[in-house]
Amino acid sequence: MASSTIEKRKKANGEYSYRCRILIQKEGAIIHRENKTFSKKELARTWSRLRIEEIELQGVLKKDKVVSIGELMDLYYNDHHLWENTGRTKRYVIQMLRDSEIAKVLTDELKSSDLIEHCKIRQAAGAGPATTYHDITYLRAVLKIALPVFNIKANWKIFDDAMPALTEMKLVGKSQKRTRRPTSEELDLLIESLQIRQNKQGSKIPFVDILNFSILTCMRIGEVCGIKWSDLNEDHKTVIVRDRKDPRKKEGNHMIVPLLGGSFNIVKKQARNDELIFPYNPRSVSAGFGRERNKLGIKDLRYHDLRREGASRLFEKGYSIEEVAQVTGCLLIIILL
Repeated sequence: MASSTIEKRKKANGEYSYRCRILIQKEGAIIHRENKTFSKKELARTWSRLRIEEIELQGVLKKDKVVSIGELMDLYYNDHHLWENTGRTKRYVIQMLRDSEIAKVLTDELKSSDLIEHCKIRQAAGAGPATTYHDITYLRAVLKIALPVFNIKANWKIFDDAMPALTEMKLVGKSQKRTRRPTSEELDLLIESLQIRQNKQGSKIPFVDILNFSILTCMRIGEVCGIKWSDLNEDHKTVIVRDRKDPRKKEGNHMIVPLLGGSFNIVKKQARNDELIFPYNPRSVSAGFGRERNKLGIKDLRYHDLRREGASRLFEKGYSIEEVAQVTGCLLIIILL
């Protein structure tokens, strides 16, 4: 039995697209599914009707199906077992790839030249080697599961042939270690500017407290805005940071983090009117930081650099690698001072 649904989706430019999804079921089990996106709803309806008629006449190919890379990504996106267990960075890259030229290539016809051309296009648009490396890595991951999960042929082994050439051409590469730390003068200017920002009428975010807390605890901004009052141990002056980022483990990585320096006092200053200690959108915090930084003309300083600043201060105070690792959540920390 064939059925179809049409999903209206808003694109980044404000326009809408219409994704038509076709499911074929037999005895209650899904034996085939496919998607296609259109600019108009009527086009989606027409394709759905014609495609269902075609399937009913010719039957469903049960082996070695071939689709475009874009259609494979649609299948990946619609499978909640895959999509909901995918990290935020990988999701973003897959969604970006879905709208790129390489999405038009058939899964079993992908060539090294296609990957090289994709990386050249991305480089021309301003992407660095580390960014395009993510493109290639995540694209390979999607193609590799095409056959076992969706019964779709995909030439994922071409990546093994392409990587040496991509590396030689410097189209892909690993990210460079940042060593940027804010100077004392820069921090003083930022704190002064953020104080003015948070004192404006209508402002609710305590930017200065959050900035100082971020440095003292070496936490990522998402971690800062995610800790709960219930995870605060006032006797031991610690908090539990839940699902801390770890390349080996995506969730369940809870850590007890000591509140060193004045970070405990900063926590005690906050109002207890929410389950979160800092109940603010991390993107709003980093955006406010970025606006004041740009206004001050401070170059090449990211909010994440405050984490490095905090870790560096701990080393300078004589803490051991093991002690700093307990604060930062990293097993090994290499900081160039």
